[in-house]
Amino acid sequence: MSGQMPNATPYAELTPDVVLDAVDGAGHETDGRILALNSYENRVYQLGLEDGRFVVAKFYRPARWTDAAILEEHAFALELQGHEIPVVAPLVADNGRTLHEHAGYRFAVFPRQGGRWPELSSAAERAWMGRFLGRIHAVGALAPFRERRALSSQWMGHDAAATILASEWLPSHLEASYRSVTDQLLEGVERLFAATGPAKHLRIHGDCHPGNVLWTDDGPHFVDLDDCITGPAVQDLWLFLSGSRAERSTQLKDLLEGYAQFCDFDYGELRLIEALRSLRMIHHTAWIARRWLDPAFPNAFPWFESNKYWEEHVLALKEQVPALEEPALEVF
Repeated sequence: MSGQMPNATPYAELTPDVVLDAVDGAGHETDGRILALNSYENRVYQLGLEDGRFVVAKFYRPARWTDAAILEEHAFALELQGHEIPVVAPLVADNGRTLHEHAGYRFAVFPRQGGRWPELSSAAERAWMGRFLGRIHAVGALAPFRERRALSSQWMGHDAAATILASEWLPSHLEASYRSVTDQLLEGVERLFAATGPAKHLRIHGDCHPGNVLWTDDGPHFVDLDDCITGPAVQDLWLFLSGSRAERSTQLKDLLEGYAQFCDFDYGELRLIEALRSLRMIHHTAWIARRWLDPAFPNAFPWFESNKYWEEHVLALKEQVPALEEPALEVF
């Protein structure tokens, strides 16, 4: 399967009938019930089956990943599931396939998993989350990715900043400020990575934030490995931190208390948190710009076209420059 459909509106032909026919063809008898779920990069639907169950079908954005990269994502999810880690992995069809194609679209079918976003309001819940993150990374360290990309300041930082500077979005009066602050930030990011030394990079979730975790009475269930990459362990930890510096230190201490029960953690990576935050800020804005012609994006991010957004974005980046110089969060 090539899956190549370079198109500004790649999902224009993905009608409900196409979705239902695709899932039927993958071996699931749908009953016509279909609900579009919140997703921007891909298109995701909940579908009812004739036997009363529900499944979730994810239609991958055309031309974003190669088949091999998607299959490596699936293999990682199934490997984690095989170690009894609560990751929502794709269903394996009778022919052994997890990746299917219909009408030019590539898709996978998953079991439906209920739950709520985790609040992690107690030390016990944070330690619980940390234990599962440690288990994921213990498995992630067993073998490398060969098709997924590695976290780097090049594609998350330099390439993303270049996208914005070459676009029509950045107001002209902010261009010099944006160029200057991203240059400063990326210099600081690379200095921190160099000072931290050769971190142990492993297979990680890559986009592990509360929106990609469903919490039940049995604890967390991890979903959406679409952005799984090779990277430092701390990338899967810092997005669960919020609040003041003291609050983040307490949260991180609890996460690492659980994490350490299953996987060693290099505490030197804590110096990378603000560097990783800086890269995410730069990359996220470029991601919206690159996807703007997809109708879902103007609907979801209407403020992206306003001068106020860009002024606040440049200001936030400027505030990150001194943040890079702050000492690492204390967890002892």
